[in-house]
Amino acid sequence: MVWLKLLVRKWYTFWRLEWRSRWLFFQALWLLPVVALSLRIWGFRRTQTTLARLVTAPVMPSPSTNQLPQVKNTARMVGLAVRYSPPWANCLKKSLVLWWLLRRQGIDSELRIGVQCAGNFQAHAWVEYEKVVLNDRWDVRDRFAVFERSI
Repeated sequence: MVWLKLLVRKWYTFWRLEWRSRWLFFQALWLLPVVALSLRIWGFRRTQTTLARLVTAPVMPSPSTNQLPQVKNTARMVGLAVRYSPPWANCLKKSLVLWWLLRRQGIDSELRIGVQCAGNFQAHAWVEYEKVVLNDRWDVRDRFAVFERSI
């Protein structure tokens, strides 16, 4: 019976969100497996190019202070969708979904990829907005060597 109370509480919390947050959550939840499948079939470059072509809103490169709450909310909803779809989510898929959702809102963000060679080789992806890391810890640049240009 405890699981039922938990489910009801989560459902109630979800419906208390504003409609825009719920819509972002559902978009991210749907897009995560689509991106995972696309990466598997076509690879990174073609997946990113296709996502970029699907953006209808013009991307504004100039920073605007009123966009930060919207950016953080989008990152939070993608993080929530990742929590409910673990088989489809890793750092690259999560970052591509967040990057695309921000671009659809007309917000310019940067997809970053870094590598780490201490011990065994590791690669990691994250999204930045105005040099602020959105979907990882703030010290990710200290842990991974970042490519100079955004991807």
